[in-house]
Amino acid sequence: MNPWMKTGWWLSAACLVLTAIAMSTSTFSENLNPKKERVIKIVAKRFTYTPSEIVLKKGEAVRLEFTSLDFIHGFNVPDLNIRADLPPGQVTTVHLIPKKAGTYAFLCDNFCGAEHEDMHGKIIVKD
Repeated sequence: MNPWMKTGWWLSAACLVLTAIAMSTSTFSENLNPKKERVIKIVAKRFTYTPSEIVLKKGEAVRLEFTSLDFIHGFNVPDLNIRADLPPGQVTTVHLIPKKAGTYAFLCDNFCGAEHEDMHGKIIVKD
């Protein structure tokens, strides 16, 4: 048999195997990636969060993106064990996958002035 035919056969077989591996690897890695997060943008300024009510689905991957306009506000959800500082001029990101339905209060926990106590909101998690 011609040596070139032997080499051609092996080369073709190797290409097929490498193609199959590449295809199965990309499918495998896609299955490892979690669902894309839903992005919710929140603005903090004395003495409000906008929006002040956030509705989520249980098990939904969410990325909260905070922008503070005027002060280093805090974001605290005690019942979900979430806490972040929100420096002005930066985007602060909080990742969340709620595991239990319910209503969870959040508040600013960095004193920001006379109406600080009014700076709060709620996260509503539905089944």
